[in-house]
This record gives sequence, structure tokens and C-alpha cells, in this order.
Amino acid sequence: MSILWHITCLLLLRSCTPGFFIHGIVGGKVSVPHSRPYMVYIRDKISQLTCGGFLIREDYVMTAAHCKQSNLMVYLGVSDTNFLPDGIEVDPVPHSKFNMKREGHDIMLLKLKTQATLNKIVGTITLPNPENEEIAKDCMVMGWGWKKYHDESPSNVLKEANGDSGGPLVCGGVAEGIVSVSKTKSNADHLSAYTHISLYYPWIQSIMPLDMPEMLDQLKKCYQLKQELCIFSFSSKLKQL
Repeated sequence: MSILWHITCLLLLRSCTPGFFIHGIVGGKVSVPHSRPYMVYIRDKISQLTCGGFLIREDYVMTAAHCKQSNLMVYLGVSDTNFLPDGIEVDPVPHSKFNMKREGHDIMLLKLKTQATLNKIVGTITLPNPENEEIAKDCMVMGWGWKKYHDESPSNVLKEANGDSGGPLVCGGVAEGIVSVSKTKSNADHLSAYTHISLYYPWIQSIMPLDMPEMLDQLKKCYQLKQELCIFSFSSKLKQL
């Protein structure tokens, strides 16, 4: 299971332009304002710690479990963090097997207490098809990260670059991964890891029932094939990965 996860991360990494970053993006180009309507700015009211996230339904945001804080607020339709709209309170649901001391299961859903209104600047992004997942060659990540290595403050405008904690890895318009781990070595080499979203469809379904009958059929097939990474039971509670 861990071997496949690491291979998947490496395959996804090969699709992205290498970058040099710690705890968020460094460099990149500024996004056209509101060109990524699914992007969500996440901030804790007390600690002021921030993460990226992405809207997958009017009432749910997906992000990394390591972004969990006690007083999270989400901000939708944000291009420049100097001009934030009213925040929305959320109920965080991290994966039960996530452990801050170990890599893996770094996925979390945020249930919005006030449902989002979709419009030109607030929208959702498509999740991958777990049965026939074809990852596009051109991928990107985005967020409000640091402008330069060792900068004291992050960029206030949304940028496209090589990673922002909790943000999506977008390939061909589909959210394939979640930025989970980013490490930089002294020789400027870097390692990035992304949570592979499609492997967690059973868990996602257990939290927010998907309004897609065809997706349920695919999960049934996955269960019938007894695939190790897709343990799913419709006759009892969903089994988590």
C-alpha cells in the first residue's frame, strides 16, 4: 500500500515543473484574478496559520489534514488576501488515520456552516474518476505562498507555482492530489508529496454522500475486484483506507 502511494506521488511529481520551496509556494506567476474560482483561502482565527483548499461542493472544502486548527475560517472567491470577503465557519473532518508524526492519510473535509453561493468567482472543481483515472501531463499547483525563498511574509495574491499546503494538484482541470509534504534540502533539491484523492473515495463517500450514481457503481466494482486500496462495503459501514 505504501509502495503504491509513493510511486503515485513520484508519477505526479514528474508532471510538475520542479520548484524550490518550504511550507508553501515560492515564485510562480500571478494568476489572472478569479481564474481559479475553486481556490479557498483557509485561516485560523486565533493562530492566524493559513492553508489552501478547494471547493468540491457548495457545502464542502477539501484540504490537507495537517491544516487542522481549532478555529478555522474559509474565504471563497479570494484573489488578493488584502481584500478578504466575510469568512465562513466550518466543521473540520480529518481522516481518522492521519497522524502528524507520520506521512499518509493527509486529507480533510471542511463542512461549511453556510453553504457557498456559486457564481463567476466562486465555483467547484471536478474530482478524479477512481475507475478510469488518466492523469493529464500538464499539472499545476497554486496558492498564496512565499515570493522568494526565506521571505518573511507570503504573497498576498494568488499565484501559480509548485505547491501550497492543502491546495490542489490540478491536472487537466481535475483535482488529482492535495499538497501534503514539501521538503527542501541544503543542496536545493526538493521533495513534494501529494495525497492521491481517488484512493480516498470510500472515505469521502462516508462523510459527504456523492450525488453521482455512476460513482457508486464504480466503487461497487472496485469492491468486487477486492482491490487492496479500495475497501468498500454497501451492506455495512464504510471501511476507511
